[in-house]
Amino acid sequence: MELPTVGMDLVDKRNARSALEAAKRAAARGVPMVWSTTGPSAPDPMSFFGAVAVETDRLGFGTAIVPTYPRHPTVIATQALALDQLAPGRFRLGLGPSHQPTITGALGLPMGRPLDHLREYVTITRDLLWNGQSDFEGQYYQVHSRMIGTAQVPIYISALRSRAFRLAGEVADGAISWMCPLGYIRDVACAAMRQGAALAGRPMPRMVAHIPVVMTGDRARMIELARPRVSGYARLPFYAAMFADAGYPVGDEARVSDELLDRLVVWGDESEVRRRLSDALGQGVDELLLTLLLGDAPEKDEQALSRVLADLSGAHS
Repeated sequence: MELPTVGMDLVDKRNARSALEAAKRAAARGVPMVWSTTGPSAPDPMSFFGAVAVETDRLGFGTAIVPTYPRHPTVIATQALALDQLAPGRFRLGLGPSHQPTITGALGLPMGRPLDHLREYVTITRDLLWNGQSDFEGQYYQVHSRMIGTAQVPIYISALRSRAFRLAGEVADGAISWMCPLGYIRDVACAAMRQGAALAGRPMPRMVAHIPVVMTGDRARMIELARPRVSGYARLPFYAAMFADAGYPVGDEARVSDELLDRLVVWGDESEVRRRLSDALGQGVDELLLTLLLGDAPEKDEQALSRVLADLSGAHS
């Protein structure tokens, strides 16, 4: 399957059935790729993607992301293998360490050094999926395991700052950003990933920009919808540091500036959103992953963004 250039986070993940229906709507509207986050606020996509695999025939689907600490790499590898067997070439596995409030605060798991942990996790998962076995001795994992089959599922990792993007360049098939302004992706993230790829002697992986979208031409309404979501992330140290690296330090009580929202959120009417997203694909970005921030007409907004993605998919295929 040729990897698409655009995709969207599933709009409705209240339960597994609504997530499946959202994926089927996207497929029917010509959206080439859907993604899902993983966490306690939504059903497990590694489970409901099995239904997506058999009830759609061309739709790509991926995780953005599965947190690594709660799930052993041998478990994620068997799940990914099953999805690839149901829908060969259509699944992409996004992995990441998540954040301390979730992993340690909520789950009580020690994190150690997250990027070192992630390097080991990706190495083992790739060995299992691509080669059918892993014999690995590291700081976090000691794995000697075999699989019943192989699947060359692309493995992406979440990335916010330079070290994570360099790691993606070294070991992953792509990096998935979130809440990163496009200028930061172009000037900082791409350079770091290119360095990591050169260090490992491999081609530069794909850059997937995960971007929030608001389907409105009213800037004040965009700010009203986007500020609470962005401020929630700005309270996390890794995101606050990334915003500072990008030139938009957060204020007291994680207040984000209007200027950051202008640079971060893609907003406008349907034609303006299409133009801005098309321009984004020329800024070092290989693929767009879009999260729709729903306004007063969620069904209308979902339909409009789906049309934009179908158009962009055809234009960039």
